[in-house]
Amino acid sequence: MAFDAFYMSCVLDEIRAFQDSRVEKIHQPSRDTVILSLKHRDGRAKLLFAANPAAPRLHITTASPENPAEPPMFCMLLRKHLSGARLTDIRQLPMERAAIFTFDCFDELGDPVQKKLVAELMGRTCNLYLLSPEDRIIDCLRRVGLDESAKRQALPGLYYQAPDAVEKKDPKALSAAVFLEMLCKPGADLLCDRLMDNLGGLSPLICQEAALFAAGETDARLEGQDLPALAGKIALWFAENLNHPAPHYTCAADGSPKQFAFCPIRQYGDSQGAEGFSALLDLYYTVRDRRDAIRQKGQGLRKTVQNLCARLTKKLAIQENELQQTYDRERLRQLGDIVTANISRIVKGQTVLQAEDFYDEEMKLIDIPISPTLSPQQNAAKFYKDYTRMKNAEKELTRQIDLGQTELSYLQSVLDELDRAQSEAELDEIRQELHSGGYVKADNSKKKMKQQKLPPMRFESTDGFPIYVGRNNRQNDELTFRSARKDDIWLHAQKVHGSHVIIACAGQNVSDDTITQAAQLAAYYAETKGGQNIAVDVTPVKQVKKPATGKPGMVIYHTYRTVYVNPYPDIVVDALNAEKKD
Repeated sequence: MAFDAFYMSCVLDEIRAFQDSRVEKIHQPSRDTVILSLKHRDGRAKLLFAANPAAPRLHITTASPENPAEPPMFCMLLRKHLSGARLTDIRQLPMERAAIFTFDCFDELGDPVQKKLVAELMGRTCNLYLLSPEDRIIDCLRRVGLDESAKRQALPGLYYQAPDAVEKKDPKALSAAVFLEMLCKPGADLLCDRLMDNLGGLSPLICQEAALFAAGETDARLEGQDLPALAGKIALWFAENLNHPAPHYTCAADGSPKQFAFCPIRQYGDSQGAEGFSALLDLYYTVRDRRDAIRQKGQGLRKTVQNLCARLTKKLAIQENELQQTYDRERLRQLGDIVTANISRIVKGQTVLQAEDFYDEEMKLIDIPISPTLSPQQNAAKFYKDYTRMKNAEKELTRQIDLGQTELSYLQSVLDELDRAQSEAELDEIRQELHSGGYVKADNSKKKMKQQKLPPMRFESTDGFPIYVGRNNRQNDELTFRSARKDDIWLHAQKVHGSHVIIACAGQNVSDDTITQAAQLAAYYAETKGGQNIAVDVTPVKQVKKPATGKPGMVIYHTYRTVYVNPYPDIVVDALNAEKKD
């Protein structure tokens, strides 16, 4: 991704369309994120500041993240000083990811004053400053004391100090001759590194794109190159893309944005254009933030289930070892027979009986340990008792191992559900499922409103047949055994954890295309999501049965056919986008 100074300048150009807006609301949904709701003569917009060192940015957003019940102190301070203020000016520091927003507002006496909100979005030093008319820091998102930085403190009452000016060259103002001079001087061997070391305001991705255009490779070396021709191509590339920027992005396997920039991204193949620079950031980070938030909220459940799996795996290993030992029990019965046949030879206090092993073809003499505290008959009975105990232990251990393996498979399916969860409602359903099974306690940390029952995911084949996909084990059971008709078609990825998929056809003939699309969904919503040639079983719903003591989501079926498909993310992305719009 390339949220560099030049991408920020493109975003600020879009935000300037909302200049003269008034600040209607201020929210701080997370520690690093502040959202100003602006009211403009043409409508409303939300301006997002994210001073997160891992993902710094600012842009117009359409997202509505959940706000904390009690606003943070910095949010309350911004509300006090900027509520009702008018945005009058937006300025960016040259070649830096820092912008100054000037607001017309009123002081405590009702006199008009100007206050500034400074957004510094440079990696580890990301911060938001609220400045007084004298450029003193009223407060900031992250306070920095003398013990943390001897050069730039960030504390209320201090004068704001702007970051040091960028000493590198501005690529927007350079000619081919200047680029040639830069290439001829000593420096990095790689062209992209040479550009990165000498030009300001650019990300590594942009320097690699320039190198790809000029030299044909992102990691092209300067040695052996025609430097005058190379300098001309570099100047041409920067002139074209810096003077006529356009938002572009590349996609990951699931269709979500993977990289973004203010120019076409050719090093990863073809890139797509976006509606706007803010819209692209909103698309990229909304998807990412939602996934991160869901992953974070599900971390406690995931840790609990992982601990249960680890404990159960250890228990199964011990039981397997004990079961192996029971397989030698026949020798105990044989030793009991030998002791019984030699009872008359046992003397009181004897600890070892030496006798012929009549179960051995050579009738060798063997030493049999016996207890001196037991009678000869009791010693023989002990061998038979141990034999019976081992025989019963084999039956019980076999039963316990079967139960343990079933439970482990179920818990692993819950881990798969947690990996695929896309909303807090899905996490709540998984928690309820685990609570019903006695694995976790009820979540009584806060009272929650009764949530509407989450429906299964719905898709539609090219032939117009509805295809339903369960989100979790409980929903799989609901879908297969309550919602689906007996003459619908049921699909599931073979021998792995995954969603139940139903083609709602009511006994109608279904084309191979529809079967393939449903099978692709079954493969996509399974542990094998990233694989190829995934086996998916297909059978009528009436052939699927629920075991009497089966865990949620577990089924048995014997009559089926198998198709082999590749996961199909495009249909998933299109359907989910349609679902969000609805």
